[in-house]
This record gives sequence, structure tokens and C-alpha cells, in this order.
Amino acid sequence: MRLFMKFRQTNTTAIAAAKASMSTATAYRIEKDSTLPSQRKVPRQRRRPDPLADIFDAEIVPLLRAAPGVRPVAIFEEMLRRHPELGSAIRRTIERRVRSWRAVHGEEQEVIFRQAHEPGRVGLSDFTDMGSAGVTIAGQPLDHRLYHFRLAYSGFEHAHVVLGGESFVALAEGLQNALWLLGGVPREHRSDSLSAAFRNLDKDARADLTRRYEELCGHYGMMATRNNAGIAHENGSIEGSHGHLKRAINDALLMRGSSDFDDLAAYRHFVDEIVSRCNARNSKRIDIERAELQELPVRRTSDYEEVTVRVTSSGGFTLRKVFYTVPSRLIGHRLRVRLFDDRLDIFIGGTQLMTLSRGRASPSGKHDQVVNYRHVIHSLRRKPMALLNLVYRDQLFPREAYRRTFDMLMDRLPERQACRTIIELLAMAHERACESELADQLDAALQASRLPDMAALRERFAPDPSRLPNVVVRLAPLNAYEALIGASLKGDTA
Repeated sequence: MRLFMKFRQTNTTAIAAAKASMSTATAYRIEKDSTLPSQRKVPRQRRRPDPLADIFDAEIVPLLRAAPGVRPVAIFEEMLRRHPELGSAIRRTIERRVRSWRAVHGEEQEVIFRQAHEPGRVGLSDFTDMGSAGVTIAGQPLDHRLYHFRLAYSGFEHAHVVLGGESFVALAEGLQNALWLLGGVPREHRSDSLSAAFRNLDKDARADLTRRYEELCGHYGMMATRNNAGIAHENGSIEGSHGHLKRAINDALLMRGSSDFDDLAAYRHFVDEIVSRCNARNSKRIDIERAELQELPVRRTSDYEEVTVRVTSSGGFTLRKVFYTVPSRLIGHRLRVRLFDDRLDIFIGGTQLMTLSRGRASPSGKHDQVVNYRHVIHSLRRKPMALLNLVYRDQLFPREAYRRTFDMLMDRLPERQACRTIIELLAMAHERACESELADQLDAALQASRLPDMAALRERFAPDPSRLPNVVVRLAPLNAYEALIGASLKGDTA
């Protein structure tokens, strides 16, 4: 239209219309009314009666003023109870009207202040649950979290698989792993209030954990800060990256084609590889920030909790509602236990004896057991019927094949014979170091629905240690070597 009006200044109507690519009829209509189409547009008017005209100001607004946080859907349901004739079609109308009313008359909302981060200043820690990932270890579901560390400026990340809750031990181990991998220390360490670690503790225990956390940060020269409890966005530099990391892990699991891993070490390596790819994308910023970090101390500080336990006549000790077996020679001794997130290091005096996998009590409070059949098999051979009602009987079997074999033995044999047979199988697995191979033979017998042939198994996994010959080695007297040396010296003199 504007083009036509421009050409019309120097041309006839027909010529101007042709140059503007419009019909002559349209050109004559424009000459009669030169108002632009946008100026002729009439504002849209309501085409049907307002269903909320009588109730919005009278009923809905008072609800909004009395309960500012009420959801629009709750108002909608209340209006239907009061006025059934309105029908369900007004839900969207109520939602739009409430949103518009709150924009004009609603309460002030909290403002998020975006921060400019300095290199080397802030490192953040948090935990995130990984239950939705569906990860399994050797077919068993893995209930775990990730400890997540991140530098605010460069986005450097480190993730550590945590088997328990948000404990100080998990924080200390994960944080120190991150700092030593990074090669430097930020000036400030920020975390949430670790409410999960403090929630069920008494006042003295909370004070002790607070003191240990401050000592950890002091060892590395970091200022310890926390965001307010329940205010997640104050830790936003890491809260947002939780989602990115979890999505990256889920995508990698889908491309891998399986979420099952042979062992925990394989899964931890899988997570480390994903995090390293993320860090590679930010390598330039990480290099810039690494130059601004403080130096690491000479050595790490403790990332464990140390407790003292006494080995009872049951051949083990109880710690945090979990019973652990140890070799029976330790009955009556007091042991020092270093409690890590995923293991226990056992010491007697200053000598480390062994490392045990850490168990955890059920969320319902039921006790658990971590049992190694090798610790008690010698006593069970003398008391086979003790197995029948043993408290930790199911945990005693090292593999599923042994448990299923015991169930079959109980169905087909007398109780005493069934107990004696399974104990002999466990003793064979221990003494002849054939736990895995023997489990394969038991699986084959279970598939054929037949009892294990003890004589054939003893012959297959020969030799029997009790039947090995006693080889006596006779040592030559040392003066015989002196005689040889003397003869050699005489020969040299000659």
C-alpha cells in the first residue's frame, strides 16, 4: 500500500497499481480510504459472557489475599464445589486471571542475584542422589549418591561414588580427592548445611562434626562457608550442574547398552571418564583458574572416622548396627577401626590386619551382617547344626549357588545331613581355593535338579590338603661350605 501511494504521486492510478503489483480495483479502493490496515483494526471484544464476572472479585480475590500461596487449581476446585454450574471449562480462565491478578497485586518475590566469580576463589561441594540411574553391580541394585565438587569460575568438576549418606567421611574423602586431582586449593569452600549428616545427631555430635569440618578446611587453608538451610539457589553454581552431570551419565549408560557393572571399581572408572570429558571442554578456563589456586599442603588429612571395638565370642564385632566377622584368633582383642565410606581398615596396635567391605543397617533400623565364611568355617565343621538357625546364615554363603544348594539339601535330606554337606562344600571352597569353580559345578547340579556328588567334587578339586605328602628338606651343615671355600683358596695359592 505504501509503495502504491509513492508511485501514485507521479503516475496514474492504473500505472501505480501495476508498479505496486496490485489490481486496479484494489488501487481505487485505497484511494477512497487511505487509512492503513493496522489503523482500521478494531480491538477484539468479548464474544461470550464472562463466567467469572460475579465471583472473581467477590470470592476468588479474598482467597488470594488470605492465602497468597494457594494454587490456581485449588481455587478452581473450590469454585466448582461452590458453583457446580460453572463446569470444568473455566480452569484455564481461572489460571490466567489469577496469574494476571498476582502480577499486579501479588507479593514481592525473591530476586536471584547473579554473581561474577573470581578465578581461584570458590569451590563448592554437594551430594546428589543417583537412585534413578538404575545402576547395578553384578546384577544387584546399587543404592548410592555422588559427591560432587565444582569450581565456580572454570567449571572444573570431580564426582565420587558414595555408598552411604551425606556423611563427613564421604565429604572429606571426596573433597580431598578433588583437590589433589586439581593440584591446588580454592580460597573458599562452600557447601550446603549437610543437613542429612546432622539431622539425627545430638548437640555434642553436631558440634564434633562442625569442628572436624572446620579443621579439614583449615588444613587446606580454605575458608568454610555454608548457604542457608533449604535455600538451594544459594549453592546454584553446583546445584545446576547436578542435572547436567546426571543427564550425561544417563546418556552414557544408554549408549553403553547396559547399566550393570562387574564391580564397584568399574562403575567408578565409568563416572571418572564422563567427568574428565566435561573437564576437557573447559580446559582453557581450568588452566586459568589453576594458576590462581593456593598450593596443596604437604600431605592429606584424615578422611576416616576412627573407633575402637572389641571382638566378642561370636567371632566378630558390631559397629553402627552391622555385625562384622574377623578371624577367631582375635576374639577378646580390642581393635582400632578406621571407618571409610565404603570400607573398614582393621588395626591391632599399629599393624593393619585386613580391610572389610562396609555394611549399612536397613533404613527401617534392622541390623545387617558382613560375613566371611572363611572366618568361621573351622568352628562350623565342629558344630554343623549351628548353621540351621544361624542369625547370619544367608550372609554366610559367598555366592548364590551355595545358598540355592542348601535350600535343595534341606528339601531332600535330613536337617543334620543337609547342614553337614553344605559346610563340607564351604570348607572345600576355602581349603582348596576353588570357590568360583565349585559354584559353577553346583549351578550345573541345580540345573539338573540333582544333589552334589561329594566324592566326585573331592576328586575334581584334588589334591586334598590333608593328604599332601610331608616333604622333609635336609639342610647341609655350614662347615661343608667352609671346606669348599678352603679348597678353593688352596687351589688359588698353588
